[in-house]
Amino acid sequence: MSLRLFLDSADPAQWRRWLPAGLFHGVTTNPTLLQRSGRPCRPEALAELVELARDLPCRELHLQAWGREADRLESCGRTLHGFAPERVVVKLPVTREGSTAAARLIASGVPVTFTACYEVSQVLIAAALGADYIAPYLGRIGDLGRDGAAEVISMHQALRGVGCEVRLLVASLRRPADLGRLAAAGLDTFTLAPDVVAALFECEVTAAAADAFEQHAAAGGGKGAA
Repeated sequence: MSLRLFLDSADPAQWRRWLPAGLFHGVTTNPTLLQRSGRPCRPEALAELVELARDLPCRELHLQAWGREADRLESCGRTLHGFAPERVVVKLPVTREGSTAAARLIASGVPVTFTACYEVSQVLIAAALGADYIAPYLGRIGDLGRDGAAEVISMHQALRGVGCEVRLLVASLRRPADLGRLAAAGLDTFTLAPDVVAALFECEVTAAAADAFEQHAAAGGGKGAA
């Protein structure tokens, strides 16, 4: 599998800032991110985001269903997927209700991402049901006093151990160093908050080298491409 990066945001301004950079396979959202961006968690508000995704380099848009009960989660998921079947992936919590809704959606061809994964054993639920992704919360696992990176690597090994192609979509990364450590261990799918994306480009020595190149180009009469 090849590297896939997602932007973790429901803020259209951040989409317009980062998606044209060409780094991202798509965008992930959830009700918490909608609340932070001042957008209501209602189907019509998400439909607006789907329309924006059509105008930007966004191959997949992961939208989280809500409803607590399996029937309501399934119904919400079908509504969200219906906005753009070629683009929308439905996110569901890896709970009993979420798994029941996921089984029905997957059986009818709707792509599913399980979210809020905290335990190694939970990835086997995604494997058994044939989900497309499952998202462990790296930083939040660490907040519980556990070694988040080690546990996420164990999740990756469990999926590979059973020969499953479910993508481990690592979420809640707090710093670029987390991305590097996990990539070195073979993980290839990550969702990054805008501040982490910005931090990827914050290297003083790189900036200094780029500035030196420009200074030397100007001194040598360089005027850029015509």
